[in-house]
Amino acid sequence: MSVQSDIRRLTAPDIRARKGGEPIVVLTSYHAHTARLIDQHADVILVGDSLGMVMHGLESTVPVTLDMMILQGLAVMRGSKRALVVIDLPFGSFEESKEQAFRTAARVLKETGCGAIKMEGGARMAETVRFLSERGVPVMAHVGLTPQHINTLGSFKAQGRDRADWPAILADAKAVSDAGAFSVVVEAVAEPLGREITQSIPIPTIGIGASPACDGQVLVLEDMLGLSPWVPKFVKRYGELGSHIADAVEAYAKDVRSRAFPGSEHTYAEKKPRA
Repeated sequence: MSVQSDIRRLTAPDIRARKGGEPIVVLTSYHAHTARLIDQHADVILVGDSLGMVMHGLESTVPVTLDMMILQGLAVMRGSKRALVVIDLPFGSFEESKEQAFRTAARVLKETGCGAIKMEGGARMAETVRFLSERGVPVMAHVGLTPQHINTLGSFKAQGRDRADWPAILADAKAVSDAGAFSVVVEAVAEPLGREITQSIPIPTIGIGASPACDGQVLVLEDMLGLSPWVPKFVKRYGELGSHIADAVEAYAKDVRSRAFPGSEHTYAEKKPRA
């Protein structure tokens, strides 16, 4: 008889209750194996639409499809046991109407089993955040730099450098908080603004290039592991796996070409017929 310990997965209300408490650890993941590795350390695993750039070499997140998000969300759910898994709604899947957003979010929750969705946009999306929250969809909001708007922003530049821009970004954060979001990602804003947002709203702020005063932090896993060819200035590299992988592949190729591939003595031999 085997004894299996039950691991309770964190929920959106658990994260919401962490406001002003122990900092919330958030990392992205798009695969079962990386989800398994980070699950014991991360409170939230974000299946971000950044997978378009990280996994597929796209120039932005705009081309990412809902099917891509669901496929990778399923993989992360299989690999994790403890962390709250949040899945991004990709560009074009929720902006048309609050009803479209609900249909999209419901499909993501049903087909992946994840615990919440993330949706870019501030005040303009507040009505949609409220509509989803009132119908059982936990929403993580996203303000500041919103990568899905790269075609109107022109570049992935920090927001709120000019103090005159602060009121609009602060209003965005307050709007989604008032509408029922359980947390909000604050991306690439001036440090004092990130601090002010955190102090002004009752839900946790998850900073990415925002402020150490945020209630939590999120990084793209490949960026912090040194797997991405370019990373934002605010990213600290905690590993250099890219160079290690390149060295390992070079050594493997050298062994194959010299016919000195280790383990070749353990290849399957043809079975001899019985006498």
